[in-house]
Formats: sequence, C-alpha cells, structure tokens
Amino acid sequence: MKYRTLGRTGLSVSEIGLGCEGFNELPEEEGRALLRKAIEAGVNFIDMYSPNPAMHKAIAPVLREHPEVIVQAHLCTVWKDGQYKATRDLREVKSGFEAYLDHFGVASFPIGMIHYVDSLSTWAEIERNGILGYAMELRRRGTIGAIGFSSHNPEVALAAIRTGFIDVLMFSVNPCYDLMPPSEDVDDLFDRSKYEGGFLNLDPQREALYEECARKGVGIDVMKAFGGGELLSDKSPAGVALSPAQCIAYALDRPGVASIMSGVHSEKELMDSLAFEDAGEEERDYASALRSFPRLNWKGRCMYCGHCAPCPKGIKVAEVTRFLNLAKAEGGLPETVREHYLALEHRAGECIGCGACAKRCPFGVDAPGNMKEALALFGK
Repeated sequence: MKYRTLGRTGLSVSEIGLGCEGFNELPEEEGRALLRKAIEAGVNFIDMYSPNPAMHKAIAPVLREHPEVIVQAHLCTVWKDGQYKATRDLREVKSGFEAYLDHFGVASFPIGMIHYVDSLSTWAEIERNGILGYAMELRRRGTIGAIGFSSHNPEVALAAIRTGFIDVLMFSVNPCYDLMPPSEDVDDLFDRSKYEGGFLNLDPQREALYEECARKGVGIDVMKAFGGGELLSDKSPAGVALSPAQCIAYALDRPGVASIMSGVHSEKELMDSLAFEDAGEEERDYASALRSFPRLNWKGRCMYCGHCAPCPKGIKVAEVTRFLNLAKAEGGLPETVREHYLALEHRAGECIGCGACAKRCPFGVDAPGNMKEALALFGK
C-alpha cells in the first residue's frame, strides 16, 4: 500500500481508503471481517458518512484494535426514525456528532466533515446558522483535527475552499463527472443524456477546483471514483467501460488528491480496489480509454497520465506541467508551487526540445512548449 499526505493536515493516508456504505448492508461479523482484511492490506483511512448507530457499534471494536486508522466522521448527518437524514439544524448537528463520539467510544476524530453541500444557498446557511462556527470550535478544542467539506458541485466546493476554513475536501472525481458543469442536482452527474449532443471537454471549474486545493494545501479524498459502478460497464455515460484500476489511477492523478474512498460491499469489491497497488502500467492506463470515448474531446489537455515518459534527460514532463498549470491558474508563482518544482531532480531547463514526449502524448499536448514556459516562469 502506498500512502500520501492529506494536504496541510499532515495525515499520511492510504491511497486506497474505504467508504462505509457497504458496512450498512453486511451482517456484523462479515462487516468486521471485511474491515480487518482491508486494514491488514494497509488501508488506514475510512469515511464514516453514515450515522447508523448499529453499524457504528458493529465496527467500532475493530477500530479500537487499530487506533492508527484515520476515521473521517461527518457533521450534519443524523439517524432519525430509523434512517439517515442530512440536517442543517444546529441542535441536531451537535447531538448527531456527540452520538458519533459515543458510538465509537472516542474523544475525537481526525476529520470532521461538513456533510453534502451542493448549493451555494446551503453553504451560506451553514456559514450563517453556526454550523461552520461549531466545526471551528471543535477544531479549536481538539475534538476534530481538521475541518472537511463534502460536495459534488465544483462551484460550491470552490466557494468553501476559498474561505480558508476547509482543510479536507471530499469530492466526486472520475473522467465522466469531470466533463459536467456545476449543478445543484447531483442526479445530473448520472444523467446519460447530459453527455450527448456534441463534443465535451474537461469542465474548467472542476479543473480550477483541483488546482486550488493543491495550491492551498486542501487534501482531496475521492468519492464516486467508479460513478456508483456505472463507469465499470458499457452503460457508462461515455459508452466505454473502464476498469477499477483505470478509475483509481485517473482520480489519483488529479492535483490535490490523496486517497480514493472505495465503497466496497463485498470481499471481491475490496480485492478489486486493492489490486490497484499491484497493477502494472498497462492495467492503470486510462489515457487510451479516454481517447476512445465517443463524443468526448480531450485534445490539448494534459491529463498527467505520464504517457510522455520517458524523457531522455530524465525530466518528469507531466509533473513539470502540473506545477506550471498550478502557477498559471494562480496568476503568479506561489512559494509552495515553486518549492515543489525546485525539488524535482530534473527540471525544464534540461529539455533539449527533441519532441519525443509530444509524439507519445495521446491528447496532442505541446509538451516541449510547456517546458519552455516552465523555464521562463521558474528559471533554471
């Protein structure tokens, strides 16, 4: 298992994490066995959006055995009348989070996630009615280590990130959703008709969101990497089935992303996700699949897929391009971006302009031109 730093939190998280929805459906012993198997494989990051007290108490003993596991608990989600409810009532939010602490028998969680905010009006309500203030109070007291924010809408997520209060973003990332413009209705992401009628390209607000998170040190953990399973079949909005390894590789290559929350419902689904760690380059290669998507146009967009390698001078062309794009999006040269660039073993100034990288790019990116831009921006 490989681990990544979750933005400015400093938490080292497994790049394959777990969503919790599957544990709601499994008998207690099966759920505990599945969680133990994941932990034995190196998984140390789990999202706990569900407020189901029975599920909490079923898996809590395993988590107490493994205090190294990082639990992302949620604010604004409560169990009412025997079912899940998203709430914006501050009293319910407080009692719901106290229930999380009680069910797991802990005094704190590493992350407290403000749950499911897909409209600007809901975000304004959360700022206005004291929920954001409550999250900040929890962080000050050490009851949570970091404030998280969960959304499917890049416009809303950008607004939250730009306040400076959010440390972790839970966001839906996959190559189909990344084509869709912002919407307050999450069902738009699943509506195949939205992908018809002309060529689509990467939505600029989604691209801006990932870059903003990378610049500000907001760690992203990914939900819906498989699009609820749709991307794994020919019923995919793109008309082409992807593999779990391709979906995971795509999400992990987006700026700011640290971990994929895989919503497993069985041992087979768990093993399919964990198999990514041993997958070869060919199995992870999403670039060829994206290029084959009907009606989709990725021309000129660097997807950071790494097909431009190897460079005869050892330059990691995709990494240089990533830092170039981050700086360009900022309209300047942020210190953090510059320092990450300078930490590269081989930089743009070593480019000899041979064009081998451009010939290998599946998306027609002018990689040598990017190296020239990077040299002009970052210097030697």
